[in-house]
Amino acid sequence: MTDINSYRSADHARKHTALTPGPERDTQEIQSDFRTLMRDGYVIIENLISAEICAKIRSESERLLSHHGRNPFEGLKTQRVYNVLGKTRCVDALAEHPRVLGMLDRVLHANFLLSQSQIINIQPSENPQALHYDDGFYRMPRPRPPLGAATIWAIDDFTEENGATVIIPASHEWGDDRAPQRTETIPAIMPAGSVVVFLGTTWHGGGQNLSSAPRLAVTHQYCEPYLRQQENYCLELTKEIVRSLSPQLRSLIGYSVHPPFMGMVDGKHPLRTLET
Repeated sequence: MTDINSYRSADHARKHTALTPGPERDTQEIQSDFRTLMRDGYVIIENLISAEICAKIRSESERLLSHHGRNPFEGLKTQRVYNVLGKTRCVDALAEHPRVLGMLDRVLHANFLLSQSQIINIQPSENPQALHYDDGFYRMPRPRPPLGAATIWAIDDFTEENGATVIIPASHEWGDDRAPQRTETIPAIMPAGSVVVFLGTTWHGGGQNLSSAPRLAVTHQYCEPYLRQQENYCLELTKEIVRSLSPQLRSLIGYSVHPPFMGMVDGKHPLRTLET
């Protein structure tokens, strides 16, 4: 039997070299991004993807966006696509963008995971979302280090009028005794193709859309490798879909092992389950 520690075949090495962070994930830009992220609890990186990529995502999203939110938190006038990785490949590159993963290399432990992905389309007249922090469902007292981080990619321009995500700067350092106030928020204004990255402990929320047009975004959230993900990718995604993903994305959704053996399948590396 091939156990986890002996899963070192030449084929594995050839296919999975992308799992070792390369120089594109250790640049001066990323180091600067990281310093801002840890100081303010968030960082905005403008024009990280092209207008052509945004147009492709917008076009692909049109066929998937149908249902509206089921409660005020989801947004009764907000369209959301869940199980994104099971329905389209158009946002894969955003989930594994080296500029983002390079920051997360410094925030989270090695082998960190993708926790969930969504396409979010805030419609006109949508109310502001309740302020929250994304790793709050991990019941650990604050102040504390973040247990995850999130990205929100602007596929449309984010403006104060059309519901740009609002953030409370430096709120990642707050304890449990501090309650957020709407007056403390600032909008994450940024052009289409930009991304805002924030820590799991940073207070934020979707903005109110006072414009006459929807505001489209993609979010990918990440968590520590020893925590339960929000999405159960092993049930959502067929093995055929998983085989079509990049080695990096397969690792992010959980086809990986956090040493010494977390994530194993019958004593073996989970990638063995993809073999025919």
